[in-house]
Amino acid sequence: MIQFETRLKKLKHEVLKNVALLAMKDDLTKESLEKVPYEIITGEKAQYRCCVYKERAIVQERVKLAAGYMPDGDNISDEYTDIRPEEQIIYVIDAACDRCPIDKFNVTEGCRGCLAHRCIEVCPAQAISKVGGRAYINQELCKECGLCKKACPYNAISERCRPCKVACPTGALKVSLEDRKAQIEEKDCVNCGSCMANCPFGAISDKSLIVPVVKRLTHKRKMYAIVAPALSGQFGPKVSYGQIKAAFKKVGFADMFEAACGADAVTVHEAEEFVERMERGDKYMTNSCCPGFLSFIEKKFPDQVERVSGTVSPMIATGRYIKSLDPEAKVVFVGPCTAKKAEASKSNLKDAVDYVLTFEEIVAVLDAHGVNPADCEAEEIDDASVFGRGFGAGGGLTAAIENFVAGKGLEIEFKAVKASGAQELKKTMTMAKAGRLEGNFIEGMMCEGGCINGAAVVNPIYKSKGAFTKNNSQATRKAVLDNERLDAFKSIKLDRE
Repeated sequence: MIQFETRLKKLKHEVLKNVALLAMKDDLTKESLEKVPYEIITGEKAQYRCCVYKERAIVQERVKLAAGYMPDGDNISDEYTDIRPEEQIIYVIDAACDRCPIDKFNVTEGCRGCLAHRCIEVCPAQAISKVGGRAYINQELCKECGLCKKACPYNAISERCRPCKVACPTGALKVSLEDRKAQIEEKDCVNCGSCMANCPFGAISDKSLIVPVVKRLTHKRKMYAIVAPALSGQFGPKVSYGQIKAAFKKVGFADMFEAACGADAVTVHEAEEFVERMERGDKYMTNSCCPGFLSFIEKKFPDQVERVSGTVSPMIATGRYIKSLDPEAKVVFVGPCTAKKAEASKSNLKDAVDYVLTFEEIVAVLDAHGVNPADCEAEEIDDASVFGRGFGAGGGLTAAIENFVAGKGLEIEFKAVKASGAQELKKTMTMAKAGRLEGNFIEGMMCEGGCINGAAVVNPIYKSKGAFTKNNSQATRKAVLDNERLDAFKSIKLDRE
């Protein structure tokens, strides 16, 4: 179906697919789950670890997360539970962590062997001494506090960080000084999956809801799917929205809706909220459609939370729209974002979406059913405007609001600052907090480039963006206000609280 970019992506797919197959057969016993590593890692020759035994042990932990259990020691015979409100989504698989034997701080050739030796004086572990006229760091004693680097007047001490730690936007990814294993501080984690996407050893993964979704599909229990705009391009450059819809219905979904339809409604609601805020004197407002960005503000800039839009995300808006059509509906959101799993589980939002699957997970579901969207005959689907579909890329929300403001003839200055990725978000929010923001609206996206570069995409952005842009342009509604379904959203609650 899809040519995976890396062996890690392929391995994760095989785990998810095998768990989906077991769920289809209603055979999720401890014995069946423990057989999966042997079905994936065959033979006795190691492919990427020291031995097949370690490879299988790691796969077993992946199986637990894929089946909805906790990794590392949790008994897989325990009763399965869905993701609970405020539950952690991202976990470190201890057995897979390479412990990255990187000496974080090293003395470079820039060391002048100065007389002040400030690096030695500030080191709390007494790990630095002079050897051959230059500073020397004893790595066995070093606590990686970084005081020596800050103290050196020549900037002669270099710093190297683990990819997972560098990627974490909130500093939630820690490294144990005892055994160098990666650890996640749940209180600081926003479940964005950046560490998961950047770990070269695949030692970080997300808890899955693939089991309850597949079980419902297998037992013909009615479910509707909402697809994020970024799904376009994940199945190849020539696969259309209509083919994806046909594939979803083949595996048992009653229907498929575009989250972009809810994005049009969110655009209207958020733009009107923006106008109200500016009229009452607020200096700026941020968007609220990216759960990673919202959590980032809550954890790192709590005094700026009141600036966050009170409008729900397109996922929640579309979920509530579907349930207004069918109150008995069960709704599955399919997107590139692990943080959406946490968003859907929030107590005040649980009425909208019942399950969240990532692109990685839906590809595994389709593969388990033997369904390839490329082979399906396209069904009609045209739920949203060009601008609603554009939410999947950085700048898409800004373009949508600009289109709505112009279409309504609103006399309001809308000056957006677009930021994506951890570094840009931190810089932008710091400027906003200091009252130095060069604008009055922040479009923040946790993933660099937007949702099309989410942590759980299958095809990377350089492969998917062309198809994403092409499929978006095929929407018949060329303006937000052209979407006739906006009237139906007027009776739906679009406030987060």
